[in-house]
Amino acid sequence: MGPGIVTGAADDDPSGIATYAQSGALYGTGLLWTVPLTLPLMIVVQEACERMTLATGDSFGALIRRRFQRGARTWIAVLLAALLVANSVNAAADLVAIGEGMSLLHAGPAPLWSLIAGVVIGFVVVRGSFAWISRIFRWLCLVLFAYVGVVIVASVDWDDVLGGLLGRGFEWEPRYLGLVVAVLGTTISPYMFFWQTEEREEMLRSDARSRGRGQRRGSAKPLTLDDQSPAGARRALWLGRIDVIIGMLFSVAIMFAIVVSAAATLGVHHQKVDSAQAAASALQPIAGDFAFALFAIGFIGSGMLAVPVLAASGAAGFAALLGRPWSLDRKPHQARTFYALLLVGLTVAVALSVIGVDPIGLLVLSAIINGIAAGPFIIVLMLITGDRRLMGEHRNGWAARILGWGTAVIMCAAGAFGIVSLVLGR
Repeated sequence: MGPGIVTGAADDDPSGIATYAQSGALYGTGLLWTVPLTLPLMIVVQEACERMTLATGDSFGALIRRRFQRGARTWIAVLLAALLVANSVNAAADLVAIGEGMSLLHAGPAPLWSLIAGVVIGFVVVRGSFAWISRIFRWLCLVLFAYVGVVIVASVDWDDVLGGLLGRGFEWEPRYLGLVVAVLGTTISPYMFFWQTEEREEMLRSDARSRGRGQRRGSAKPLTLDDQSPAGARRALWLGRIDVIIGMLFSVAIMFAIVVSAAATLGVHHQKVDSAQAAASALQPIAGDFAFALFAIGFIGSGMLAVPVLAASGAAGFAALLGRPWSLDRKPHQARTFYALLLVGLTVAVALSVIGVDPIGLLVLSAIINGIAAGPFIIVLMLITGDRRLMGEHRNGWAARILGWGTAVIMCAAGAFGIVSLVLGR
């Protein structure tokens, strides 16, 4: 398992869980058609990210610096700064969800657990090595299988589910379309692009170090496809694509489970929810204590996975864009800019979560910023992966070009619709 599975799991953070639960509660299975729609879009974008780093040995942020001139980099830096803000806001909402989840399980006050979670996450990412952090992330992925358990204990109408997957519940209604945009925004988020490339670069660097290409942690020159034999390069590309496909399948499978379980319980009883915590609370009298506990445990674990990914992805991307060193394997004094951005983002997230800011308001703000940024970042990604100078023979083929640019158009349109809906108060 590589970065694909962690990226896919981090995509199902409490903000995503809240969005999926809301769609199931409001429209039943009416938005299930977004599951087969988002899967190929996620795969094509994340495969491009994976191939890009395998071919060059660099993360997304570093390749932006290599590909674009200073003027273009300035505009991209503005987008990346907005992404840092969105990630901090999203992380704050996730910390609130972790605290509320512990409170629902009668473990103590929510603000205290939000603070504890933030401090523990900060300690782990600063003091731990990449290998140690990577193992923790992979084990946390298993927590999301709790949502499969919720589907099992819920009474599901599978004929209705099939109809939802085929788009029978589609509506030309502003609130419905707005929720479609929210689903797209939470499944195809810019931080996923950065994390995919950053974790892969860390793995390539670790592999190079094990082969004696560097002695200090975080300092080895990553092994690229050109450093391998033709057979080895083909195998690396094949394994990378399999990892991405499995990770994205895992992500949308959890999305499917949450929407179906919410539709079978909250949707049938017409119980509107606006957070993962509210969904867990509403499930208890309908589906019993077991489903309630599974739902709560799921978003606690997903929050613990998503918060460090949110904090580290933007910080590493910005540091690389500035030409500064970064790596979870480096000590703080060896990557000052990276760790400063990471800790500032975490500190802001913890502060917002503890002072009791409305988490749903935070999620709306982060979703708007992500929705605006996703389309432009996909355009940047497609320009880099189509560059013969950077990618050589591994640049985009015709299928990647068609699907990738199609995804960029869809996400730009979704972001524009989200902005218009916000301005019109819908």
